[in-house]
Amino acid sequence: MAGGGFTGGGDLKRAHLYEYRITSYFVVACIVAAMGGSLFGYDLGVSGGVTSMDDFLKDFFPKVYKRKQEHLNETDYCKYDNQILTLFTSSLYFAGLVSTFGASYVTRTKGRKSSIIVGSISFFLGAILNAAAIDISMLIIGRILLGVGIGFGNQAVPLYLSEMAPAKIRGAVNQLFQLTTCLGILVANLINYGTDKIHPWGWRLSLGLATIPALLMFLGGIFLPETPNSLVEQGKLDEGRKVLEKVRGTTNVDAEFADLVEASDAARAIKHPFRNLLKRKNRPQLVIGAIGIPAFQQLTGMNSILFYAPVIFQSLGFGSGAALYSSVITGVALCVAALISMGFVDKFGRRAFFLEAGLEMICYMVVLAITLALEFGQGKTLSKGIGIFLVIVICLFVLAYGRSWGPLGWLVPSELFPLETRSAGQSVVVCVNLLFTALIAQCFLVSLCHLKYGIFLLFGCLIFIMSTFIFFLLPETKQVPIEEVYLLWEKHWFWKRIVKDDSNDNSVELEAQ
Repeated sequence: MAGGGFTGGGDLKRAHLYEYRITSYFVVACIVAAMGGSLFGYDLGVSGGVTSMDDFLKDFFPKVYKRKQEHLNETDYCKYDNQILTLFTSSLYFAGLVSTFGASYVTRTKGRKSSIIVGSISFFLGAILNAAAIDISMLIIGRILLGVGIGFGNQAVPLYLSEMAPAKIRGAVNQLFQLTTCLGILVANLINYGTDKIHPWGWRLSLGLATIPALLMFLGGIFLPETPNSLVEQGKLDEGRKVLEKVRGTTNVDAEFADLVEASDAARAIKHPFRNLLKRKNRPQLVIGAIGIPAFQQLTGMNSILFYAPVIFQSLGFGSGAALYSSVITGVALCVAALISMGFVDKFGRRAFFLEAGLEMICYMVVLAITLALEFGQGKTLSKGIGIFLVIVICLFVLAYGRSWGPLGWLVPSELFPLETRSAGQSVVVCVNLLFTALIAQCFLVSLCHLKYGIFLLFGCLIFIMSTFIFFLLPETKQVPIEEVYLLWEKHWFWKRIVKDDSNDNSVELEAQ
């Protein structure tokens, strides 16, 4: 009872009246919008590979290169411990978390499309600057521009997909973002594997090819339809209804459109959506969607593996080519996991994926820690059998993460917020996510150096805590219309005490002109 909450169904207001057909117009719009995920994925995949390339290290981090050559085939937890090197990765995410607040304003007032376009332009410029970099300052400035692009893209794309999707398939549609992210990671790993053999400018090609997903996202942003929710929120009711009819493939959209108009009326009355997030009625969304899930998503340890897969494998004694090849394998595992999640998340639900995969991830982290404690860290060469075993365990961990915390970390928060706080809420989601992403990126290599195998035990403990958090506090949101998710809190064993009727909290906040 404690963990179950309310699963939706007949008690929702107008959900049973919603109608839809899957139209080619809807499919194309969602696929094009989801390209925004490829920006995030490509950068996740490319940065770790580039920072392990000898030509890149010789140009910008000669001390790291020298240390690497001295311990080329040895196991060494501290081989890549350099804070400027990690700043190359983490600066992007610090920039992204700041820019997401500007993205919130653009997303709310100008629409989801506008944020997608702004994000693609900034990412394109950052990729050009990185590819042409001749010193560390150019690298960092380029990374900051990339971060602004990701801040805007991650703010707008999950919202766009959730708002365009019919309730019954919203989970699968929203996870197109995760799928394109995974494909971006895989493509980046494959490119790194190839460019590592191009001397001395292969790393420039890896970074410069980020312009391609940025260009695709820009062109998509120009031709995409705006979401019905955003059009109604901007007061364009007729246009909003026309788009809703087009994406649903039917003119019988009265019930869904009525919900949109009702939500929009409440949204326009809110002058300070960030302040509104703090109200009691929005406490569940704030705690679960805006803070808990995006923070925990990064504390699984997965992004450490994505950032530094080649670096980790090289630290474990793999050669440069073998390290990049192993990271390609993890990229494939991530894509397979995303497809599994897309196929079954609307059938089995969000909670089942969170909890089952969480148990697996704890086990894999413990196995990694025990293996490294017994076999690693004395400067010896790692045996081939142990190396293969480590790659298999990491891939199993990736499969578990890739069907749970990876996609659901974006899906569930995008479902939880009512329209009046949706863009503000998504900004906090992206900000918290990128803050913890940046902290993990900045701290992982130094933590690996000092905690050694204990870093994986720490991640295992954190996964246990976050699984407990999900079990007790998250109700099931599968197949619940996005504008009626707020009704779940009123029937949840815990949250109903927080969101109970309160005249102060239920009154609309109107600011004096």
